[in-house]
Amino acid sequence: MTQGSDVILERMMALHPKIIDLTLDRVWRLLEALDNPQNKLPPVIHIAGTNGKGSTQAMIRAGLEAAGLRVHAYTSPHLARFHERIRLAGALISEELLTDILDECYAANGGESITYFEITTVAAILAFSRVPADYVLLEVGLGGRLDATNVVEQPALSVITPIDIDHQQFLGNTLPEIAGEKAGIIKQGVPCVIGRQHEEVMAVIEHRAAALGVPIIAQGQHWHIEAERDGVVFQDDTGLLDLPRPALPGPHQIQNAGMVIAALRHLGLRPEVCEAALRNATWPARMQRLATGPLVDAAKGADLWLDGGHNPAAAIAIAETLAEHPDRETYLITGMLKTKDVSGYFKPLASFARHVYAVSIENEAATLSAQETADAAIGAGLSATPMPSVEAAVAQIVQDAPHARILICGSLYLAGDILKTHG
Repeated sequence: MTQGSDVILERMMALHPKIIDLTLDRVWRLLEALDNPQNKLPPVIHIAGTNGKGSTQAMIRAGLEAAGLRVHAYTSPHLARFHERIRLAGALISEELLTDILDECYAANGGESITYFEITTVAAILAFSRVPADYVLLEVGLGGRLDATNVVEQPALSVITPIDIDHQQFLGNTLPEIAGEKAGIIKQGVPCVIGRQHEEVMAVIEHRAAALGVPIIAQGQHWHIEAERDGVVFQDDTGLLDLPRPALPGPHQIQNAGMVIAALRHLGLRPEVCEAALRNATWPARMQRLATGPLVDAAKGADLWLDGGHNPAAAIAIAETLAEHPDRETYLITGMLKTKDVSGYFKPLASFARHVYAVSIENEAATLSAQETADAAIGAGLSATPMPSVEAAVAQIVQDAPHARILICGSLYLAGDILKTHG
């Protein structure tokens, strides 16, 4: 009997003792064993950065699809099911095809050491190489220079979203060090769209771009975007565009939209395509209002939201989004990983949150305990209480404040659990 994808994925987890081990040697070896599918892809748009990669990819995909183009897309991590990572010509990969592709990659690897992300990224590339499409959108997993997606010699376009401090244990402790890793996706002669950056980050990107003869399309230099009434105004060398606000919530999405429009304009697409990119995009667990499910039923008159952002820059984006919403008592239900800047995450939210209910993230070895997360929140100036579960926290909030705004936040893994069990 054919084994399902879950069984094969579990076997793949055992091929390397570490979850993350940045090098491309193992990826190149497996790609070679599979006859180099990375050289048989449709035109690739490669997306790196710290925040906004997923939202930016979602908007680019919405625009390209509105233009009648077939688009493959790769993203990580998934929220509820692994299949979310691989989108083939507009549809999530089927269980049958995913099982076959994973099986083929597992056999070709021959039991050699390779990380889960590496072998599953190769599987995605193999799938993309066999299904016709007009574009492939590849989202970097971590960093850029040594990321498993960084194997396409000549993408059609590179995109670098805002870079901030994150994953210091893998990418370096300073912004220039992290920028150097993320700028590693820049390829000789391949144009690169660049979002708003810290000055020291931009210096690193510009240095690499100049060394490789790369034309950059940078916010503040080659294009500008700003909110105006109920829409946005985008300007570049070819003129002005008046467009609607992005469907994805939060003022930070305006900056993401700017990168999207700059990318689509570079590809020669019409203004209507740019409008569709902003109107049609959806992206789960980014200030997503939950509308159905057992947790919503339990919340009764409370307003329930979900966000998977997990670093200080993401918390600033959440705070800016909350500032645009009507005043309402806001409670956080937060679970976080040990690898994150937990205090830095809570500080931007201190003036918005009435109270934090801290939880641990089930089945995640790197989770902070509920008590540790509560202590970090208290240290950042919030009041906080550890709770045994999200469900218990919702029940407590509804008892104390029946019409509150409840935001479940702090980790994509926590968001994934919510969508899996309550979506």
